Amino acid sequence: MPAVFINGVELHYEDTGGTGFPVVFSHGLLWSGRMFDAQVAHLRSSFRCIAYDHRGQGRSASSPKPYDMDQLTDDAGALMAHLGIGSCHFVGLSMGGFVGLRLALRRPELLRSLTLVESAADAEPRINIPKYKAMALFSTFFGYKLLLPSVLKIMFGKSFLTDPARAALRHAQEEQLLTLKPPRVALALSAVTGRGAVEDQLGRITTPTQVIHGSDDAAIIPARARSTASAIPGARWVEIPRAGHTSTVEEPDAVNAALSAFFASI
Repeated sequence: MPAVFINGVELHYEDTGGTGFPVVFSHGLLWSGRMFDAQVAHLRSSFRCIAYDHRGQGRSASSPKPYDMDQLTDDAGALMAHLGIGSCHFVGLSMGGFVGLRLALRRPELLRSLTLVESAADAEPRINIPKYKAMALFSTFFGYKLLLPSVLKIMFGKSFLTDPARAALRHAQEEQLLTLKPPRVALALSAVTGRGAVEDQLGRITTPTQVIHGSDDAAIIPARARSTASAIPGARWVEIPRAGHTSTVEEPDAVNAALSAFFASI
């Protein structure tokens, strides 16, 4: 379980090593790099796969101060420098995609390609912010057990939540959510909901880009991601049927196929 001190905080990461071209995985709010386990298993024979945990999330240390998307973007760049990665395929889901977009705009030399998964370039819709703040406040006093049904509906599509064959996988995701620490989540949530839009800058992105999105995503509805894809020159759009906001877990084979085809085309 390697970790490195980056920008004042210890970040956890997993690195398969090897001589293959690097693929860096950046996870979404509430989760960790483990949400890419299926993608790492699929790609590791041909690529060097690095999955890291954002500051204050997963197995990384708590941030000593509040942070924003700019800080998380700086963390990603600094981690790549520490690992000697001059360029990579960057795969970011939701919040990880927010980081990827900012890298493509500010540090394009670091990216050979960008894949956005259940992510978009707009700011958080105002209608969502009170709901998320209320959930964060509730969790401070009562934890996440009572919130679990609501959070699962945000994170996963109906197909995943109702499939008896995936009960064990669903239970594993629930167990991860129940370990969350409200103060850490509050800082991460603030970074997500307080992010600025980068929609007006997307025309400047020259990095080959793929946008993968679950058809049943309720957290970032597909129309928002389609708008992002349309504004990035040459971006390809891949919709994953039956998936919600966590297609890497819900429909891993479809995501794996999209990544392999995209990387092979570059």
